[in-house]
Amino acid sequence: MRGDTKPEVCVIGLGYIGLPTAAIIARAGCPVHGVDVTQTVVDTINRGEIHIEEVDLDGLVQAVVQRGLLKASTEIAPADVFVIAVPTPFVKDGNHTPDTSYVMAAAEKVAAVLKKGDTVILESTSPVGTTEAMRDAIAAKRPDLAMPGLTHDRADISLAYCPERVLPGKILEELTHNDRSIGGITPRCARKALAFYKRFVKGECVTTDARSAEMTKLVENAFRDVNIAFANELSMIADKQGLDVWEVIRLANRHPRVNILTPGPGVGGHCIAVDPWFIVHGAPEEAKIIRQAREVNDAKMHHVLARAKALIDANPDAKVACLGLAFKANIDDFRESPARYVAAGLAREFGPRIQVVEPYASELPKEFDGTGAELVDIDTALEESGVLVTLVDHDVFKVIPPEERRDKAVYDTRGIWPDAA
Repeated sequence: MRGDTKPEVCVIGLGYIGLPTAAIIARAGCPVHGVDVTQTVVDTINRGEIHIEEVDLDGLVQAVVQRGLLKASTEIAPADVFVIAVPTPFVKDGNHTPDTSYVMAAAEKVAAVLKKGDTVILESTSPVGTTEAMRDAIAAKRPDLAMPGLTHDRADISLAYCPERVLPGKILEELTHNDRSIGGITPRCARKALAFYKRFVKGECVTTDARSAEMTKLVENAFRDVNIAFANELSMIADKQGLDVWEVIRLANRHPRVNILTPGPGVGGHCIAVDPWFIVHGAPEEAKIIRQAREVNDAKMHHVLARAKALIDANPDAKVACLGLAFKANIDDFRESPARYVAAGLAREFGPRIQVVEPYASELPKEFDGTGAELVDIDTALEESGVLVTLVDHDVFKVIPPEERRDKAVYDTRGIWPDAA
């Protein structure tokens, strides 16, 4: 580490988490070398621009690039601290098996440039044991370095796991102010990572072991998934019994110890829709409620699609506006989005009758190719469509007054228009 105590940092993966993290570290005065496999991403960042939508990120990236504190490349570079923020999707085997190949590939690249005293931190949401597996992969590549947990002597490097807890649209704020769980392979590793995060995190940083930190991240999102599943299951029961689920929830939540969440067309995003399966994969016999919650939330997408089709069939001459593709309100992130699933299913079924309104998209995703569906603005949809299917509670949809919806058949999966229930 350099004499001025500012560590040189290498961030691997410049996506929704990696780029904001790199920018915040650079803002703290640390020189950051960002690595991404996509050349266009690298070129965009080096121009001081961004390739994702996030509040205030554009100005921050422009500032730290202009100051020379953030540079991007497709190649890794030596550093004092390495932060790995690459995807952890599923293997395409139909069993929701976690795919940690991107993490291991990043670890092997880091291994090539490691030196004594370096710190390696995994931020990617991962199955329990991934940080140890990463350590073993580095050890295999670098037998000259003493690894934490594999030697009785003092280790040459430190390895830790530190997941983010952020909300899209508030990523910069929450990366700075949220508490962090920092899990080290050893207590010494945790302390080294703690010292690093305290440079730019104002929230409380709590140290633990790596496996507990990995599980903590998964548990946080599984907890939310289970609670959403209760609301979504309740909404399907209400549909079958002819009840207004929004009214039922509103009344039930008047109980001082009841707080039922808001149902929707399913659960999306790369966290809640994915992370619980990592727990199920690690303990398939024990994770009964967590598995059931995942299945309920996936089933809600099929339920919404079926109800939307029935409404469209009942209005055979009408065009249909699907409002929203994002996995949650006011963001441009469509990963694992139930709205996207439902809208694409309707496009395949009804073709040119489908109009998609998504203010955060400049074009429709590839699964809409060949369907005849078109991307339109909200005013066009309100003028031309006789059926409205609300899939995302974007602010621009919430403010549509009753008189502009009065002659429409409406299926509001988000409960944004109480008068339409």
